[in-house]
Amino acid sequence: MNPFFKEMEKRDGIRFLATGESYSSLHYQFRLEISTISMIVWDTCKALWAELHDEFIHHPNRQKWLEIEETFVEVCQFPHCIGVVDGKHIRILKPQGTRSEFFNYKKYFSIVLMAIADAQYRFVAEDIGAYGCTNDSMVFKNSFMGRSVYNPNFDFPSHQPLPGTYAPPMPYVLVADEAF
Repeated sequence: MNPFFKEMEKRDGIRFLATGESYSSLHYQFRLEISTISMIVWDTCKALWAELHDEFIHHPNRQKWLEIEETFVEVCQFPHCIGVVDGKHIRILKPQGTRSEFFNYKKYFSIVLMAIADAQYRFVAEDIGAYGCTNDSMVFKNSFMGRSVYNPNFDFPSHQPLPGTYAPPMPYVLVADEAF
């Protein structure tokens, strides 16, 4: 393929991701079919993932959890907190051949991004792709990330007394809303 078109494709895919413009809007701006734009965005996402995931998405270990906890103590004065959990509905077009799996309570089609974040709003762990009709607690429970929380995969720190106390050892916690 001509290098000019390759460069144009990268720019179009990144524009979609950065601005949130619709495929239709990009169709009129660049005179490309919507199906072509869809493939450009898909290819751009794959390329970004391949290039950046090792640098930006780390599997936390015990030391990392303790560093996160220190940040929660500094920023929020919340000892033993090692993350916050929540889900976000990402709006999508209704996939062909589906019924209501992707239709959420907000009355649009979506997939769910579920994440654990640190005190500086950075993702520590994430799962994306659950059906929009699924509630947050079920998405978390059924995700690889959620299942890992309940087994040794996440390497959470062992129970320790709260700082400055002689109380019995307390577990480290993830904070979430009432849906969890």
